[in-house]
Amino acid sequence: MIKKTFKIPDMTCSNCAMKLESLEDTLDGVKEINASYHKQNMVIEFDDSKLTEEQIIAAVKKKGYLAIPA
Repeated sequence: MIKKTFKIPDMTCSNCAMKLESLEDTLDGVKEINASYHKQNMVIEFDDSKLTEEQIIAAVKKKGYLAIPA
């Protein structure tokens, strides 16, 4: 398991954070996601043998946000 932080500059409210945290249920290999509207970031703990950084960025993009590795 590794933990990575992504900047999410276009998050505008706490509902955005909840939307991103819901990725926990759809991405295989994710242990936990914590998104913060105030910090404009998302911290994700995941199994890097099942999930890549590129897959995370693509999943965030499908939700309508830009994810930038911090």
